[in-house]
Amino acid sequence: MRLVVRGERVVLPGGIRPASIHIGDGRIVDVEEYGTAPAGIPIVDAGGLTVLPGLVDTHVHVNEPGRTDWEGFAHATRAAAAGGVTTIVDMPLNSIPSTTSAAAFEAKLRTAAGQCHVDVGFWGGVVPGNTAALEPLAAAGVLGFKCFLSPSGVDEFEHVSPQDLRAALPVLARLRRPLLAHAELPELLRDPDPQADPRCYQTWLDSRPPASELAAIELLIGLSRETGAAVHVVHLAAADALPAIRAARAAGLPLSVETCPHYLTFAAEDIPDGATAHKCAPPIRPRAHRERLWTALVDHDIDLVATDHSPAPPALKRLADGDFIRAWGGIASLQIGLAAVWTGAAARGIPLHLVANWMAEAPAALAGLDGRKGSIAVGRDADFVFWDPDAVVTIDPPALHHRHPITPYAGLELRGRVLRTFLRGQLVFDGGSVTDTARGRPLLCAKT
Repeated sequence: MRLVVRGERVVLPGGIRPASIHIGDGRIVDVEEYGTAPAGIPIVDAGGLTVLPGLVDTHVHVNEPGRTDWEGFAHATRAAAAGGVTTIVDMPLNSIPSTTSAAAFEAKLRTAAGQCHVDVGFWGGVVPGNTAALEPLAAAGVLGFKCFLSPSGVDEFEHVSPQDLRAALPVLARLRRPLLAHAELPELLRDPDPQADPRCYQTWLDSRPPASELAAIELLIGLSRETGAAVHVVHLAAADALPAIRAARAAGLPLSVETCPHYLTFAAEDIPDGATAHKCAPPIRPRAHRERLWTALVDHDIDLVATDHSPAPPALKRLADGDFIRAWGGIASLQIGLAAVWTGAAARGIPLHLVANWMAEAPAALAGLDGRKGSIAVGRDADFVFWDPDAVVTIDPPALHHRHPITPYAGLELRGRVLRTFLRGQLVFDGGSVTDTARGRPLLCAKT
């Protein structure tokens, strides 16, 4: 199929300009001036809307199989398409079985088949005792590996010790797969004060101090230095870790970092009592951390933004009693991430092309998909978003496609609206509706 998608504002690797994107068999075959279109080829014109590359979200908890009542491939990928995300990478935990063996990975692939409205890649897991499973997982196609340095919250995915990582990281270095790490050191976490009000957000915040993030990141830096393995710090919330991150990167270590829309949007001081939709780990920290995270993104000390989409049923979020200590920690935002980040960026005078880099190009590189995804360039998949950056949208949970649309963004006014989403040149979201055909494909890393 031949097609031309064009617009007056197209976000390209070199900047934003009018362009005509020529598509053949689902790939971009040329990027030319706006008025260039061969006779007889269908044209889709974005007009004054901005054409973004399809976003790549490398931190999504789909939870299927095993906990499909929390989320599932059908719901998650519909939400992704509605949010301008054309590629997600599924985390290995919260599903049963966890993706810690090749057999478990095959079970997940079978479950996902025929359900996905966008393309899906997969992370494997590093847990105590599964070092021998890492190479078979890599050969089966996982894009990299995730671990927790502190308890994950589910029994099927145990957290690792430094000794576990010293066994696993040389394997990952040889396989050239990154380690993604939840960086909180358990020794520095605190039991919640039994005398404190569990409905008060500060009670939860006090139990997860910034020092636990910093110590875990310093440990990971040391292990990367020892082994040469690439390490990616997921969901950075504590800005106190930024000097250590800068120093490690300046020394040439293969260290990358992400933060999340909720850390860039909310501040601990503003979270009401009982508002457990805001609970996550690491926790949303005070406003000063948020502003330093924004500065670090602009200064390239943080590489990318991913949602850490992790929904749960209402009962687990303890909405009825507002107990922050007993509530499940996870935020649903897959459909909202682009608008949330653009709202904060626009308020700070940060240009849209940087947001596209943080949410498309950089995450594609982390997952090893930058030859196919993340930018509007020749040879890439024809994944696009028609985006109105000036629209103002009030987040209405019933309009979200997540299985459980419980979100701290409910009622917020955000800037930007996704009008249309294209996957490999085919329309998958149009004006509020996700197409019925599940066109998504699994994205498997080349065999080692």
